[in-house]
Amino acid sequence: MLERLNQAMEHIELHLDQDIEVAELARIAATSEYHLRRMFSALAGMPLSEYIRRRRLTLAGADVLAARETLLEIAVRYGYGSGEAFARAFRAMHGIGPGEARRTGAALASQSRMAFRLTIEGSSSMRYRIVTKADFSVVGFKKRVPLVHAGPNQAIIDFVRGIDPQTVERLKKLSDQEPHGIVAVCDDLDPSRAEGTELDYYHGVITSADAPEDTVALAVPAGTWAVFTTSGPAPQAIQEMWRDVFTEWFPSNSYRSRSGPEILRTRLSPETGEADAELWLPVESERH
Repeated sequence: MLERLNQAMEHIELHLDQDIEVAELARIAATSEYHLRRMFSALAGMPLSEYIRRRRLTLAGADVLAARETLLEIAVRYGYGSGEAFARAFRAMHGIGPGEARRTGAALASQSRMAFRLTIEGSSSMRYRIVTKADFSVVGFKKRVPLVHAGPNQAIIDFVRGIDPQTVERLKKLSDQEPHGIVAVCDDLDPSRAEGTELDYYHGVITSADAPEDTVALAVPAGTWAVFTTSGPAPQAIQEMWRDVFTEWFPSNSYRSRSGPEILRTRLSPETGEADAELWLPVESERH
């Protein structure tokens, strides 16, 4: 997987002055567009589109300082429809406009080329299982919230605190299959997975029952799920598990992520702040 990702990275470098289609990058990486975006974001710490933008502006910066072409010619080469759009993007990355940078020879920012390498530590193993489920529903309460990669998500905390405890107890009685009990479900995430983008958050249960009138339901089709478990301080242990799945497990296994909700079942100890967590991710075989 990492070798194929690096081939896709090389394709980006050779085509920074042309249109770069994610579909072509996914073909080179021998995976789906969905999984490529997820993998890149997890491994690189930024969305794929942001990396391509920053690489283009890095090369554009060198061209601006070289002063062999007009600023408009440089803007057009790197895909900007006008000098104004180029100047805005240039300033956002470099902290200075292209004209001023050329006049003063200012120091500019640089986005280094990325290459992915596997570091073998052998000090730990991930606990997981593969489960095939028939179609089911997530029944509960829903709110659109921002994505937070590290630390507490205050929007989710406030939302859950606002749900009546008696209503939650009623919901629990509808749970009739794995993962049992109250679960947190994330759906309709932005493909970039960038910090601050929005997602649909559900606080509810997994069930085959009809949704009560005061709740919403998310229908989930049949499919395969990879189930990961962890224990440790919350929320760090859970966020680290989420990260490790994409940086360690997917590159080492013959599965890729597919579109669908991501389900988290958590049991928190108020006395210790420790949590036992189970993460359900929709997957498909790379060999199918």
